Amino acid sequence: MGSAGRAAVFDVDGTLVDTNHLHVVSWWEAFRQAGHQVPMHAVHRAVGLPSTDLIAHLLGDDRDTDQDADISAGHKALYGQYFDRLPALPEAGALLRRLHRDGWTVVLATSADGAELGALRRAIDADEAIAATASADDVDEGKPAPEPVEHALELAGVPAERAVFVGDTVWDMRAGSRAGVRCVGVLCGGVPRADLEESGADAVYADPAHLLSALGDSPLS
Repeated sequence: MGSAGRAAVFDVDGTLVDTNHLHVVSWWEAFRQAGHQVPMHAVHRAVGLPSTDLIAHLLGDDRDTDQDADISAGHKALYGQYFDRLPALPEAGALLRRLHRDGWTVVLATSADGAELGALRRAIDADEAIAATASADDVDEGKPAPEPVEHALELAGVPAERAVFVGDTVWDMRAGSRAGVRCVGVLCGGVPRADLEESGADAVYADPAHLLSALGDSPLS
């Protein structure tokens, strides 16, 4: 089949751009403004879920759901303050450019859209290597459901067995596993190796720079 039919699907927050803790602080403050004291470590473990799912995960299904939209909007406004200085993780752009040169179709799978996605792409600075972006808006269910990864594969035109998904959260690994792709975890989002492996990671690396340096022995070889 040749190398043309391979897809490398990447989560973005915490995987390519060092944003997880900015999300934690923004969600923590949004919850606080709505009258909820949610511990930051709990927020951190929920990062990577779609907004409504994250709120449900942290406040429970018996919460006042009328607050959901305000909490989500609060997070979005607070997080938006960082758009001009989102830090890419080490060698994130170089990793995508290398995979593109090696014949992989690179697709981003992210819940970000609009101005947020634009800010993330500016941080990564590898637009020429990115074939497509699968947004959470395009699917009914976000991670850990397989739909975001399946949608990315549709955009790439590649079957699951010809794809690798790289992410930093338990939700990423579960979504990738359910979609039938090989999963690679990175530790730079702050989730422990054991949690990633238990959730389906075939291999785990420190960050994009580590994955790039070990590419020849990785699932992306």
